[in-house]
Amino acid sequence: MTRGRAGAPPNRRPTRRAALLSGLGLMLARPGHAAEARVVLATATPGGGFPAFGEAFAAAIHRADATLTIETRNSGGSAQNIGLLRDGQVDLALVQGEYAYPALAAADGLTILAPMYPTPGLFAVPAGSQIRTVADLRGRAVVLGTHNSGLTVMGRSALDASGLDPARDIRPILLDRAGDGPALVRAGQADALWGGGLDWPGFQALARDPGGARFFGPSEAGIARLAQPGAAMRRLTVPAGSFPGQSAPIETVGSWSFVLARPNLDTALADQIVRAIARADLGATHPKNLVGLVPAAWINPATARLLTEAGISLR
Repeated sequence: MTRGRAGAPPNRRPTRRAALLSGLGLMLARPGHAAEARVVLATATPGGGFPAFGEAFAAAIHRADATLTIETRNSGGSAQNIGLLRDGQVDLALVQGEYAYPALAAADGLTILAPMYPTPGLFAVPAGSQIRTVADLRGRAVVLGTHNSGLTVMGRSALDASGLDPARDIRPILLDRAGDGPALVRAGQADALWGGGLDWPGFQALARDPGGARFFGPSEAGIARLAQPGAAMRRLTVPAGSFPGQSAPIETVGSWSFVLARPNLDTALADQIVRAIARADLGATHPKNLVGLVPAAWINPATARLLTEAGISLR
């Protein structure tokens, strides 16, 4: 309420500014009108599985909670993502187990907000290739992945455990972009491609080529060496029919990838995100799949609280 000229009665009509401010106050105070939250999620280089997952993850989260927006950001992959989280440059990041396990064991504030999916590692060659086992890769050009990818670390481990030195016994090819691998195999510049995941874009690209592709894992001895209790890698079976022309299951190793949260992520925001993840239809990414997969101390408090409320024990 304002006063007019000196000695005049008070002007009881609100000013336009006062009316606008009053209306804004009513909007903010209106029940159910939640403030929007935006978080940044680091993925990996274009053409790989992490960017594809990141887009699907962001869309599903927004459907589950319209006030929550996940902004995806391409990066160099798992190794760089750890640094981005520690520096507070992103809020969340996708990290493969080979990098996640040692980073989480450092106990410097990184936590797991949710699992992603298990990633079976495989070598892929054109179906007509004479290469059928890891031993046949000796002296061959093999695309191992990008420079900072957890998949690349897994590939080197698979070769080493199977009896091949990844630096000397093959001709390793490292990429700047994960999506460039299939073209090198098609052009004959690479004999094989290492990757992970049944829906991984590189595998799907080769499987759709004329003549198709053939897939195989490490040697049986290599699988036994890698899938030790407490290790990031585990024995996984790729069911028959997962790829065109694949008539038998494939034994291999793989690891889980995770959605990691930066140190000191706001408690209320973490709680909002993890509850949206639980409501979204994301299959293996449901927080309950962390139980028994990693130590309870690595799990974000918001995720642990959600599981406890659901009656799920972390031990």
